[in-house]
Amino acid sequence: MRTAYLFFPLWLGYILVVDGLVLSRTGTSLWTRSRGEFALLFAISAPVWWFFEVINRRTANWEYVGSNTLTDFMYVMLCSISFSTVMPAVFETAELARTFRWVDRFANGPRVPTTPLTTLGLFVSGAAMLLLTLAWPKYCYPFVWLGRSQLMPALERGDWRPVASLATGALICGFFWEMWNFYSLPKWIYHTPGAQFLHIFEMPLLGYGGYVPFALELYALKALISPRRARLRI
Repeated sequence: MRTAYLFFPLWLGYILVVDGLVLSRTGTSLWTRSRGEFALLFAISAPVWWFFEVINRRTANWEYVGSNTLTDFMYVMLCSISFSTVMPAVFETAELARTFRWVDRFANGPRVPTTPLTTLGLFVSGAAMLLLTLAWPKYCYPFVWLGRSQLMPALERGDWRPVASLATGALICGFFWEMWNFYSLPKWIYHTPGAQFLHIFEMPLLGYGGYVPFALELYALKALISPRRARLRI
């Protein structure tokens, strides 16, 4: 049961190490650029993940084994503290990914025009996906991780580097989340109809694909909650 209390310091250490790597490679980082922005990511990360937990009450795609050994108060408190590391970890790792030259290959990709019709289409499709997920969770649960990315200004220029950086950052974090979870207690396990095969740790292989749109959702939610804060270097 030690992992219930060590999840936060483990991931805080990861975040600070990655921030240091970004600083050494670029001369700037989230921590050195804005302490307030750095702290804000921790503050908004927990409620953002609780939003996904609420949806999971309907889809039941994961559960926490061993959580029944904690009181309700301890469960909520420890979960909230642990959830606070999600956004900082993904965005720090995305900034680190952006420092590598291979990401520049995505600088001149296909352009996605921003028009009122495009915006309306994205909004309607996102709302439809959410409704379908709540109505038929067994079949539509993958829609939880799809939605508008708030990266349209970059995509309009054909610059897909932010998407590549965020996707890479989330996949790297996903690997460490699943690896460190495997021998933990409490731990999470998955229930993903139609995808319960070729597991890497507890996560089915197909499930790792969900980390890519998940990163874009985190970016969109951050932009919604704090649109005027300093932009990430992705």
